[in-house]
Amino acid sequence: MGKSIQARFERGVFKPLQPVEYPEGQEVVISVETLALTPAQAQAQLSRWGAVYAGLTGEDVAEIERLALDRSHFIPDREGAR
Repeated sequence: MGKSIQARFERGVFKPLQPVEYPEGQEVVISVETLALTPAQAQAQLSRWGAVYAGLTGEDVAEIERLALDRSHFIPDREGAR
């Protein structure tokens, strides 16, 4: 019989967020489904990402994004010319 248990992953271990009633040593199969970020977590993540561009000009940012989106450096052409 299946049961859903919310847990937090800390230091390599899944820790249940509510009490569970299994006998000690009971083996289970865990399926992991991540939850959406809270608004505060999303804002913190955006702030960290924004820090990457701190102090750069608009031209610098445009060049970084152009390079990041240019896949020609990562995927060789089909004829093996690289």
